[in-house]
Amino acid sequence: MFSLENKISNERKHLFFAWVLLVIYILPMFILGENSHFRIHDNMDSNIAWYKVLAESGQIFGPINGTIPQIINGLPRNALGTGFSGIVWLHALLPSMLAYSLSQTITRVFAFIGMYLLLKDHFVKSNDTYLIRVWVSLAFALTPFWPSGMLSTLGQPLALWAFLNIRKGKSSWKDWVTLLLIPFYSSFVLGFFFFLFFIGIIWLRDLIVTRRWNIVFLGSIAFMTCIFLLTEYRLVYSLIFNTGPTSRDEYLSSTLTFWHCIRLSIKNYFLGHTHVMTLHTLVIVPISFLAIWKIIKLKTWQNEKQFVYLFILNILLSIWYAFWFYTGWEPLKEKISLLNTFNFARFHFLRPLIIYLIFAVGSSILWGLGKKWRIIVKVGLILQVLVMFGANPEVYYRIFKEPSFKQFYAVHQFNEIADYIGKPKSSYRVVSIGIHPAIAQYNGYYTLDTYNNFYPLTYKHEFRKIISKELDKSPTLKDYFDHWGGRCYIFVSELGKNYDYEKNSNTVIQHLQLNTKVLKDMGGQYLFSAVPIKNAKENNLLFLKAFEDKESVWKIYLYKVQ
Repeated sequence: MFSLENKISNERKHLFFAWVLLVIYILPMFILGENSHFRIHDNMDSNIAWYKVLAESGQIFGPINGTIPQIINGLPRNALGTGFSGIVWLHALLPSMLAYSLSQTITRVFAFIGMYLLLKDHFVKSNDTYLIRVWVSLAFALTPFWPSGMLSTLGQPLALWAFLNIRKGKSSWKDWVTLLLIPFYSSFVLGFFFFLFFIGIIWLRDLIVTRRWNIVFLGSIAFMTCIFLLTEYRLVYSLIFNTGPTSRDEYLSSTLTFWHCIRLSIKNYFLGHTHVMTLHTLVIVPISFLAIWKIIKLKTWQNEKQFVYLFILNILLSIWYAFWFYTGWEPLKEKISLLNTFNFARFHFLRPLIIYLIFAVGSSILWGLGKKWRIIVKVGLILQVLVMFGANPEVYYRIFKEPSFKQFYAVHQFNEIADYIGKPKSSYRVVSIGIHPAIAQYNGYYTLDTYNNFYPLTYKHEFRKIISKELDKSPTLKDYFDHWGGRCYIFVSELGKNYDYEKNSNTVIQHLQLNTKVLKDMGGQYLFSAVPIKNAKENNLLFLKAFEDKESVWKIYLYKVQ
């Protein structure tokens, strides 16, 4: 048996090596810079461009009813979130790639610290199980989280650690500072609304069981909620003072049959969701099933309540996520608009926290069963960390030949286009086909098309006139635009829902049908297409020039609206 001093010393060694691996994981972004590869969906195709546009607009703290003229002739300022967000200021003060890398670093560092403290103080406290708390914490910190979510999911362990300390009456200034600062580097609607609801359920459970109000614990929940409401004042204003219909009002989410929801529940349980990806399928699921099997076999329910509750909650969250899209909800959603405009399916954003607590507590249960089981746990910890390293964005997106940051935004190429047009970018409007409008936005162009979940419904209806004939040719695109519309794009039936036609593509648009009169009336003068348009003249489009660049993955065909 190791002495306590030896165990503490070994834990510190493992912590050191875990930190080294975390640095190695993050390092490629800083070494490669703009040659780095990472997520396009809901990242480069949107948020990164939004931060740049917002910073350059000078409206980070603009008027509550202000607009951003660079997007759709005046995107509501509130659509781009709060100016109190740390990630907004990183992008305002630093080049986009450096800001992105620092944001990734901040998030992963505090994810590791938060999970480690939570396990050490509340869930895996034994000195014998230091391997579990160190390496589960590292694996959690390496999860491929949604980048603009910041600490919305990966900060939940740190917040839970602070709340549980306060709940036990053992709080310090560190706990209150944690609850104060997290709202400035996370999102209320993309994580912490659901987390705080969950913490409120814990408080209510305590009240019912102990008949004790625990005012300090309740006050801590109210404190963090108030900080979030203050930082997200634009969201609060938008919810309370409805200034008119928005694109969210036509969102139709409840379209799935009962059996489709059952299948989606199972898929979500085993595979997860793109915005809260946990990569738990190969290792954590088997570990959790082994743990629950041993609990049933040994009849240790009473001693392992913690794990059982977590196991059941994980299942319920997947069921809730899937059935939020059940067609039976639709009549109620039609009557209560909030159920459409606010996505309550996002309770599943709690799953990264729950899944990795299951991993830690389940491994701890197996650890206590003897030497053979400890070998299984050690192998599981090693494999999960390897899975995470295999999913490193630089590895994953290189394998799938996705463009780098520099190739995607193609700054040099779009500067050449601007020089060719030869007019101030604010004096004309552009739209894109076959590429994301965010690329033009990032490069300073004023776009009529965009990817935003919140913009005036009147604009959506006017823009629809441009593409109405193309939508009529594709029921899929028609449903996609009419019942969501977050991507207010120039959709082409021949291209479908593909916005990444690189320069090696042989695709040609043969039968385009756009209402270019409406496009012209809205201010549209130029069209950037990633593929040639064979019948351009029939659409009153004049081909000007094709642009290629060695640092870009695109070949841009520039058309002028006649």
